[in-house]
Amino acid sequence: MESGGAYGAAKAGSTFDLRSFVQQPRVLVRLLSAVFALIEFSCIFGEGYTNSPHTPQLHCIFHHNEDACRYGISIGVLGFLACVVFFMVDVYFPQISNATDRKYLVMADLGFSALWTLLWFIGFCFLTNQWALTTDVYVGADSARAAIAFSFFSIFSWGALVTFALQRYRMGVEDFTNSYVDPTPESSTPYSIYPDGIPDNYQQPPFTQTGETTEGYQPPAVY
Repeated sequence: MESGGAYGAAKAGSTFDLRSFVQQPRVLVRLLSAVFALIEFSCIFGEGYTNSPHTPQLHCIFHHNEDACRYGISIGVLGFLACVVFFMVDVYFPQISNATDRKYLVMADLGFSALWTLLWFIGFCFLTNQWALTTDVYVGADSARAAIAFSFFSIFSWGALVTFALQRYRMGVEDFTNSYVDPTPESSTPYSIYPDGIPDNYQQPPFTQTGETTEGYQPPAVY
C-alpha cells in the first residue's frame, strides 16, 4: 500500500510513475474487474439470445427469462464503465491536494464497490438458478456458462476493491487523528502586547506625572 499523502496516495504534486502505478494491487484488481465485466456482458450480449427450431423469435438463453439477460448485461456494462472511471480517478488522485476531496472519492469508491459486490452475487445466483431450469439449449451454452463463471469471479474481485478502499479510508482517518491536536487550557497563556515580556530597551515615556507633585513646584495662578 502506497503512503506519504492523505488517504494512502502520494503527496500532491509528486511525479507520476506509470510503472509503480500499474503495479499497485488495487490498480491490478480494478483492471481485472473490468476484464471480468467485459467478458460477462459480451457473452450474454453476443450469444445470450437464441431461437428454437420451432420459432424464429429470439429468447434469452437463461430459461427464456428476459430479466436474466437484461440484469447480466446491465451490471456488466455499468461495472465496466465504473472501473474505467475509477481507474482515471486513481491516475488523477495524487494530484488532488484537498484532503476533503480525496475523502469523498475514497468513500465513493468504497460505496460503489460494496454495492457492486452485492449485485454480482445476486447476478450469479440469479443466472445460475435460471440456467439450471433451462432445458432446450441449442447454441450459446458455453457463453452462458462463461457469463455465470465470470459473474462468480467478479464477486471476489469487487470484494477485494472494497478491502482496498476501506484501507485507504482508514489511513485517511488515522492521518487526520494523528495530525490534529486539541488545544488544552493549560497550554493557553494570557494575551500580552509583549509576548516575551518587557523588552530590555523599553523606556518610560517622558512627561509622566506621578501621584505626587514635584517638591517645590507651584502651579501658576489662574486669573
